[in-house]
Amino acid sequence: MFNVQNIRKDFPILKTEIYGKPLIYLDNAATSQKPSCVIEQITHAYTTLNANIHRGVHYLSQQATQAHEDARKTVQRFINARHLREIIFTRGTTEAINLVAFSFGEAFCRPGDEIVISEQEHHSNMVPWQMLAQRKGLTLKFIPINEKGELKLEAFEKLLSEKTRLVSVTHVSNVLGTINPVKEIIAKAHAENIPVLIDGAQSIPHLHIDVQDLDADFFVFSSHKVYGPTGIGVLYGKEKYLRELPPYQGGGEMISSVSFEKTVYNDIPFKFEAGTPDYIGSTGLAAALDYLTALGLENIEAYENELLHYATQEFLKIDRMRIFGTADRKSSVISFLLDGIHHYDTGMLLDKLGIAVRTGHHCAEPLIHILGVEGTVRASFAFYNTKEEIDSLVAGLKRVVSMF
Repeated sequence: MFNVQNIRKDFPILKTEIYGKPLIYLDNAATSQKPSCVIEQITHAYTTLNANIHRGVHYLSQQATQAHEDARKTVQRFINARHLREIIFTRGTTEAINLVAFSFGEAFCRPGDEIVISEQEHHSNMVPWQMLAQRKGLTLKFIPINEKGELKLEAFEKLLSEKTRLVSVTHVSNVLGTINPVKEIIAKAHAENIPVLIDGAQSIPHLHIDVQDLDADFFVFSSHKVYGPTGIGVLYGKEKYLRELPPYQGGGEMISSVSFEKTVYNDIPFKFEAGTPDYIGSTGLAAALDYLTALGLENIEAYENELLHYATQEFLKIDRMRIFGTADRKSSVISFLLDGIHHYDTGMLLDKLGIAVRTGHHCAEPLIHILGVEGTVRASFAFYNTKEEIDSLVAGLKRVVSMF
């Protein structure tokens, strides 16, 4: 049985009071809270096996190395990667996309080539491609969205050409909550021999991910959005591409040998992991993924869908409510405005009630402009949220409306 009250006991921060009121945390799309098992794992790692990894022969270094590489195995299992060497630790989704944009661009892109992304993208999946386009003389093309916030697949197919070198799209929109049909997108691109990167930052906490089933060429995500520590993330890449890509950074660990004349690079994944990795963070991420596995990803998805449906129905009862993103398939996000009330005012007033939501353009400024607004309020849900918290949010929004 999925018992949300028992689950909430695993998250110490949920006992916090804000301005004398119980914290209602609805900013999960920005970052998730951490269960005790993750916090305890980080403490355990620092207090029992803290030593730099891979290069040490002493006991602590060997133990830390084993823990770090065991964490890599946990990630491999969680997303069902074919090979352990296809899992690269990064600082997060942003660095993972920048890594691919730089290295893939160096290996495969020439002036006049094209990269296809979508109008939904977070800045992290737009700016690196703009930088690549400027550096290499490429053209960016954008998959448009319809009035419900869904990608227009017919338009996507027309964007593909013999000049297209890569498609990079978000799995779940951080603004609209739209779950994009990435398996279909990948299949259409592969029919033209075009590789695909999937930004999984918003899907990994909510959906079961199987990179082999998706047939994704690259898949990226951040630990801090999936109940793990900050400052670490993952790039999954098919081996055939990782072997051909040049390193993104130079330094220690990514080398096989160095002389004054030249450097021979290490094998994958280490070729892309220059410097001391976050070997503490990797064990915290592994603890978070094990926690989710124990809860059951299907249970999490079903419960969060129930929350989303309930919140949507209750929002529609509020005067002056305007919801952005009404796709048939959504995940755990509602972006909205109360007509005539600035999103910052709504967010600040909710904060005084102990309710944490996000306001602004959500690092997706071009999408916000398409929606014709300056910003929105975003409530984003996790499996530790409750219908009672949604009721409090709805009551808070009605209070905001009455004040204006």
